Amino acid sequence: MEKLMPRRTPLTPNVDWVELSTTDQDWKKADPALLKTMLVQMQIIRAFEEAVLELAAEGLVHGPAHSSIGQEGGAVGSVVDLRTGDGVNGSHRGHHQFLAKGLAYLSRGTGGRMDPTNPITQDVQAYLQRTLAEILGLDQGFSHGRGGSMHLQWMEAGALGTNAIVGGGVPLAAGNAWAQQHSATADAGSDITVSYFGDGATNIGSVLETMNLAAAWKLPLCFFIENNLYAVSTHVSEVTGESRLSGRGPGFGIRSWRVDGMDPLAVHLAMEQATDHMRSGGGPAVIEAEVYRYFHQNGPFPGSAFGYRSKEEEKAWRDRDPILRVATELKKLGHLDDASIMAMNETIKAACSHAVAELTEQDPDGKAGKRRIRPALWPDPSFVDVGIRGDLSELESARTEEESSFSGVLKEGKFIDAVAEVMQARMDADKSIVVMGEDVHRLKGGTNGATRGLKDSHPDRVLGTPISENAFAGLAGGMAMDGRFKPVVEFMYADFMWVAGDQIFNQIAKARHMFGGTGEMPLVLRSKVAMGTGYGSQHSMDPAGIFATSAGWRIVAPSTPFDYIGLMNAALALKDPVVVIEHVDLYTGAGKMPAEDFDYQIPFGKAAVRRTGKDLTILTYGAMVQPTMDAVVETGTDADVVDLRWLDRASIDWDTIGESLKKTNNILIVEQGALGTSYGGWLSDEIQRRYFDYLDQPIQRVTGGEASPSISKVLERAAFAGKPEVAAALQTIKDGQGL
Repeated sequence: MEKLMPRRTPLTPNVDWVELSTTDQDWKKADPALLKTMLVQMQIIRAFEEAVLELAAEGLVHGPAHSSIGQEGGAVGSVVDLRTGDGVNGSHRGHHQFLAKGLAYLSRGTGGRMDPTNPITQDVQAYLQRTLAEILGLDQGFSHGRGGSMHLQWMEAGALGTNAIVGGGVPLAAGNAWAQQHSATADAGSDITVSYFGDGATNIGSVLETMNLAAAWKLPLCFFIENNLYAVSTHVSEVTGESRLSGRGPGFGIRSWRVDGMDPLAVHLAMEQATDHMRSGGGPAVIEAEVYRYFHQNGPFPGSAFGYRSKEEEKAWRDRDPILRVATELKKLGHLDDASIMAMNETIKAACSHAVAELTEQDPDGKAGKRRIRPALWPDPSFVDVGIRGDLSELESARTEEESSFSGVLKEGKFIDAVAEVMQARMDADKSIVVMGEDVHRLKGGTNGATRGLKDSHPDRVLGTPISENAFAGLAGGMAMDGRFKPVVEFMYADFMWVAGDQIFNQIAKARHMFGGTGEMPLVLRSKVAMGTGYGSQHSMDPAGIFATSAGWRIVAPSTPFDYIGLMNAALALKDPVVVIEHVDLYTGAGKMPAEDFDYQIPFGKAAVRRTGKDLTILTYGAMVQPTMDAVVETGTDADVVDLRWLDRASIDWDTIGESLKKTNNILIVEQGALGTSYGGWLSDEIQRRYFDYLDQPIQRVTGGEASPSISKVLERAAFAGKPEVAAALQTIKDGQGL
């Protein structure tokens, strides 16, 4: 049989992918002030981290001490000429990036240059001490000790926050870059963001998702890969078929550079080219810098002590030390001599020693020379839960309304109309609101009509996203942290939130508290519960129970069109992340809503008593309010029916719950969803802790089954609760308690 010979056409990336290295001429032509500044900054970082490792060896660093000793060239070479408006974030190994950005910020008054003859100014000394205090967990740290070594943030300097989740900060950086790109402020528009991460993170989904999104939207975001060859102890060649990690960029259409990270000037030149590309609107960039961490993943011992690399390998890399390289070139060019370099190093080491001395003292109970943290410097234990969420001052002047007392004109309208119309009104009034999600810009308002008309009215602020929940949820988090925009994120189904679980629960929920309690996270996340639609186990869940256990999130669950408008307005006014839980059963239902007035809020933290009675308190929310009311009438139960509306621990209306319970002495919690992710499980525990003395009977609950709803119409209906299940529970309560 004749062999087939199809035509083969070689394919190449449609963007440049280059390896950049310096020549002797580059060093001769380089600005001596730049080279001196890089030497000063690298030596400050090196001496600082040596002090940290010394303290870690004495047991004074609580938690990990991920040093970047050996990797200073990548951070300093890339950061040294960034502007104050440029942002950086990084990984768990981020001391060097954080210090480099802060030092660049502090030297802005001298054109970003530092003098080897006077390397430690008063501001730099204070910066070193404050950074060390944060790493040691002390109150004078940037986040009052909450962030420690892995979560360093100084927003004023453009240090957006390092991150303990591998790859977790990259989507947040994309949000910062989007805000820079779309800001109307005079100095913005050409600002950029740099996100630092290691070789391990290049295999993380959130990083790859964000590369795709950044390329599609041409964000001014630099993906800076510090390839130090080892993810803890696993060599990069063991876990990827292409160990030239900058090769990830061209696959997404991103211009990419590969550079020797032990050569700070080469890194600087690559960043210059990448910066020009990003500031001119060319979109994102990838820079891979090959660096080497001299020590193990954590602590003061080399990797060879753990057997995963050799002493010979370590020596070969140390011989290429970035500090030594710059010092040698400066001496060769006649810009510095050994004496001046030695004097600089001694001054810097003294500054680090002074910072240590300010935070430690002789341990009176220990042997000679043993140090301890100065006891007065620890945070007050009462600070432990301060700053989980905001103080609500943003709602102080809010106009609040209830449907029962509303004096404006009401009309009959569908629930889904209220969803679309309130967002239209808010986007018309507030130019900072940005809506994003899958298909929100198509299909005449997304898959359910919730964003109807928004793309036509506000084309630049309605963003149809890739199917990349981690990336666009994190991007929204980064936008919210930046503060110039208010993102409203739609997740097509609530189950999809778990695809973005890291960004939703590890990043967005924790950011305010983790970074000291003063930051803000004005973000709204909308999603729907779709039980009863035949979409099965992965498209049907009620997320209220999971969000109730995540400190930082506020939760609202409207049950009427009027309430939806007021609760969405409140959610958009809050400086905290708010999840708005909707239900497909409500979308096509009708109710009273304003004819024109969309500017009120539902009172913060206030439940609605939909029916009053004396024998039983029923707590419910969302789509289960009306079935519960119907079941109460059907069974003739004399009950308070309380529509909770606000569901999270800090917002729920405990006063109304307590007042009703003290009257009825019995509680039934009604929800539709599965037992395992039940909101009522959390709520019943909290109620018995608060009101145990008023309960005559155990707290009763109506929920769905243990399993998630499945596809079969019969099995799906058997899996969730509705009016028949509520009625049956009410009858059981009446029979058992003689109501």
